[in-house]
Order: sequence, then structure tokens, then C-alpha cells
Amino acid sequence: MGQKVNPNGFRIGITHSWASTWFAKGKKFRELFLQDVNIRRYINGRMKDAGICQIDIDRNKKTTVAIHTSKPGVIIGKQGAAIEELRKDLERRFGGSFEVNIQEVRSPDTEPMVIAETIVGQIERRMPYRRAAKMAMEKAMQAGALGIKIGVSGRLNGAEIARSDSFKSGNVPLQTLRANIVLATKHAVTSYGTIGVQVWVYKGMVFKKVQQMQSSALNKNSPQS
Repeated sequence: MGQKVNPNGFRIGITHSWASTWFAKGKKFRELFLQDVNIRRYINGRMKDAGICQIDIDRNKKTTVAIHTSKPGVIIGKQGAAIEELRKDLERRFGGSFEVNIQEVRSPDTEPMVIAETIVGQIERRMPYRRAAKMAMEKAMQAGALGIKIGVSGRLNGAEIARSDSFKSGNVPLQTLRANIVLATKHAVTSYGTIGVQVWVYKGMVFKKVQQMQSSALNKNSPQS
């Protein structure tokens, strides 16, 4: 089953944490869940070229949106003008009080979402998909990834019949739960149809569960009595 299931959900609580952290009951849960979906959709649509890898949402008195990006300057803008405008737009569209935090991704070449966006952009600019995938794999392995797998499906290179193709470099142990594997999916819109791109990146083994790592970080940062 490890070969078929989404590795992000499969590893929640082990190597991955939830992208949304809040609690609600009944209809309120449905409303907040849909709002989370719409917030992510709005930010990703508004900042397509910002290299966004992940958006975490935390709800207390304020709604805190943490954007993980490889291009923080694009989101922050000159003297913080762009990020302040984004915060005001979120408050105007979704109501309530918002706080927007930016977390820079140190190694974008090993982030599956950035890799998938790069491949999609190259396919839309009519680069052969094999070349785009192989260039992305080479960069990821040079940047420190232990393994990468890329799947491409659709009317590849404008062929009459849709098909799938995949490329792999290094090791991607999908059935090992402590293996830190992240999946990203994007779609390229071309004149001859939509092409799906999936990217799996293996970053190494994690020997502590994510809850233990978070609690040890909290203990480390807490003031000494």
C-alpha cells in the first residue's frame, strides 16, 4: 500500500505535521475547513511566481498564516508593503484578524513543489518533458536529495494517445514510514491538453516523531525557572 497512498498523509504524526492546526465542532469545522482551502487557493493564485512550497494555518485569537517560500522578497515587497497588503486583503476577504509570517526555504532545488512548478513552466514553454524532468532530477540530487521520482502523464509532446512516463534517481523508500518523503502535484496547461506532474523527494530518515521534535523545541525555547 505504501506505493499507492499519498506519502504526505501517510506520514502525518511521524515525519510530517498537520498543515492546519485548530479545533472546531459541527458546522464550524466545515466553515473553517473551507476557509482554509480558499485561503491557500487565493494566496497560491495571487503569488504564482513566489516559489511557495507550503502554507500552514494556525487559529487562535488571530489566524496566523505561515508561508514557506523560496523567494521571500517577492511576498514581502519593498519595506514590507506587499505582505501588509496581503494581510489586509485576507482580512477583507475572509474576515477576522490575520497575521502573515514568511519562512524562507533554504534549499529550493530539493522542494517537490518548487521542482513541480519548474517542470510545469518548462512544459508550457514547449520544452520536451524528458529534458525538463532529467534537469530537475540532476539539480535535486546535487542539492542534497537522497532520491527523487518524477511522474508525467497526459498527451506527452502532443501525442494522439495519452500515456504516463516516470523517471527516478537515487532511493525513494515509500514503504518506510520514518523516511522523510514529500509529494507535490501540479498541472501544465498546454494547447494539446493538460499534463499532470508528480514529484516525490526523499530527504533522509527521521528517527524522532514530529511531536517529539516539536516538544523538545518548545522545552529548549522555554525560559529557565
